[in-house]
Amino acid sequence: MLSDLPIASSGTAASPPPHQGMPPLDQEGAPLSFFEFWPMWAFYPPVALYAGWLMLRYRGITLPTVANPSFPGGGFVGESKAEILDLVVRHAPEWVAPFVTVDRPALERDAGAELALSNLTDQALKKLSDAGLALPVVAKPDLGCRGAGVKLIRTEAALSAYLASYPAGARLLLQQFVPFEGEAGVFYCRRPGESKGRLISITLKYFPHVQGDGQRSLRQLILDDPRAGKLPHLYLHRHADRLDSVPAPGESIKLAFAGSHSRGAIFRNGTDLITPAMEARFDAIAQSLPEFYFGRFDIRFENFEDVRNGHSFTMVEANGAGAESTHIWDRKTGLFKAWGDLMKQYKLLFQIGRANKDRGFKPLSLSEFRRWHRREKELTPLYPATD
Repeated sequence: MLSDLPIASSGTAASPPPHQGMPPLDQEGAPLSFFEFWPMWAFYPPVALYAGWLMLRYRGITLPTVANPSFPGGGFVGESKAEILDLVVRHAPEWVAPFVTVDRPALERDAGAELALSNLTDQALKKLSDAGLALPVVAKPDLGCRGAGVKLIRTEAALSAYLASYPAGARLLLQQFVPFEGEAGVFYCRRPGESKGRLISITLKYFPHVQGDGQRSLRQLILDDPRAGKLPHLYLHRHADRLDSVPAPGESIKLAFAGSHSRGAIFRNGTDLITPAMEARFDAIAQSLPEFYFGRFDIRFENFEDVRNGHSFTMVEANGAGAESTHIWDRKTGLFKAWGDLMKQYKLLFQIGRANKDRGFKPLSLSEFRRWHRREKELTPLYPATD
């Protein structure tokens, strides 16, 4: 039982120590699985082939887009984070980190551009103030996945720089920063007509750190780390301005902020830590959302034991049909196990989509699906660098 295990804690009051409030990070064995960072074209073909068979079996190519009828596109592709979080705020506000949205207009490259950017920054700060929020906040794209464009904004100058580099015509969120090290992805599923849902996956997300020894530079600490040293392309560019500095003995340097595996977070499978109290809490939240059946809640918390008891966590995102059971990126998960778990997830997704279509809900047309998908793909490369 987790209650018999120590919860990681050490460090200073000014900054949460590495993995505070999380179950101890198991670092025995290989730091990475052999397929953990395969390109998408190498990992996903078996899952895509299986999804194609499910399209035939359940008679619908775009059935996932109706898995959650209250989410735009079911939350499968091109969905608005703000629209989904607004839905959660309306029905379960006490569990969501508050946020505001900002629309980034086109700024002409002329003498007035600097003034226009200053005005946009002022407007964003006023929106925050009107909502009772203040810096620091987390900036993130309204459309996007896999941690693209997520950045911790601590100063007005950083906010202005983020807005300046954000694609014109796109919307972004500024969300209250939840200053805890604990983060997890909690995957929920309920079939239409069922009285009770269940949790099918929990991913514990650990943010990588290196510790200074007063001798090695930050660059060398990263390269010498058993895991980070195998993934320097994920970390070195984020710390380019201090790579040659020498951290003091015992100084902890956080290498990544976004809780995304592809952006450098460490994922561990926490599914065996699910408790009845935890499942009941997330079922209550999920059932408070109209016509929500399938997706993942990304949460932050001070102590995971509280989460297991069904309280004291804050939702930073709610993901729909396009969410992934990210526990598969635990480096102890085998390749065939990872494929199998995703196939089980997709089977549930298509079954729910089919049931909802039979209830009269209309999935996106193929042309609508392509348009939504294309918009997301066009924007993603334009987002600011992820922290």
